[in-house]
Amino acid sequence: MPSREQFHSEMEELNQDIIQLANRTKKALSDSLEALFNQDIELAQQIVSDDKLIDKEEARINDKVILLIAKQQPVATDLRRLIIALRVVTDIERMGDNAKNIAKSTLRLGENYHTGLPVELKAMRDTSLIMLETAISAFQNEDITVAHKLAEMDDKVDKLYKQVVTDMLGKTASNSEDIQYVMQIAFSARYIERFADHITNIGESILFLVKGEIVDLND
Repeated sequence: MPSREQFHSEMEELNQDIIQLANRTKKALSDSLEALFNQDIELAQQIVSDDKLIDKEEARINDKVILLIAKQQPVATDLRRLIIALRVVTDIERMGDNAKNIAKSTLRLGENYHTGLPVELKAMRDTSLIMLETAISAFQNEDITVAHKLAEMDDKVDKLYKQVVTDMLGKTASNSEDIQYVMQIAFSARYIERFADHITNIGESILFLVKGEIVDLND
């Protein structure tokens, strides 16, 4: 197989690895909210444990990118494509960290809290999952029109986050359990908001890849 064809074959394999990793973080976020709302300690512990697999996969993909650069010595768009791959996989790994942190909040709250959780958390999760699906599509197709759609969805997540924090600040915490509840729910909302921010980073990377311009989708 000619070197050029080999490069494109390896790039396609690399992109599939990245998409699979993104889908792992998608499941991690979905499961983390499931664990939080159902007080599922076992599921939360599994999410924390599985994050190590996400970290290992990120390292493996990074090594693959570096090897490709060393072997193929790409230039212009091909080199930019590999640099973007490194950026995207870093954002995906951090998304996994945020899902893990929600699971840790579940573990800190334990099984005995009885206060209802803000429904906005699920709305934040649902919007973030749609965002991730949109980002994956944009990444696969290098589609800047799709990537631009992430900004509006991220604004929705930001508004929901502010609502949760405002509600938490308005609660009267009279004992240590109440204080812990307010803290962990506010933290969990923040982790989802950060998850969404990393998705917009992926969108920005796609825009830079295709247009060679830096665009702030969080603006």
